[in-house]
Amino acid sequence: MKLIAVGKLKAGPEQELLARYRARLRPKLEVVEVAQGRGSPTEQKRREADALLAACPDNAFVIVLDEGGPLMDSPVFAAKLQQWQETGRLVCFMIGGAEGLDAAIIQRADALFSLGKLTWPHMLVRVMLAEQLFRAQAIQTGHPYHKAGRP
Repeated sequence: MKLIAVGKLKAGPEQELLARYRARLRPKLEVVEVAQGRGSPTEQKRREADALLAACPDNAFVIVLDEGGPLMDSPVFAAKLQQWQETGRLVCFMIGGAEGLDAAIIQRADALFSLGKLTWPHMLVRVMLAEQLFRAQAIQTGHPYHKAGRP
């Protein structure tokens, strides 16, 4: 699996949490950081899209985190992740920059999903995704899901 994200994660608690979850994931989550775009918001998104797409193999299964994507609970995400992995293609997650995503990224996506309607710092989204990947793998391996018995 591969996470391609705009911006560089600086040393601090987000980087430490991301490293903690990455160490638990199998297969490992490769993280590729691309530079933030410069110029007008439209130009930033275009440049970032070019960099995101360049970092992703042509045959990859691309999942884009986008506020317009469907909301999923953890068991549904676990099932989707399994389906995506069963394609036999490298699963690549993409996280855009502060200005959002260029239409080229949405068009390239094989799947979209949203972490919710709230606005999250892009650096924190990496940690949230890694945690959900770890949780999905735990659900896939039959680890009891603590919300399963909820009324």
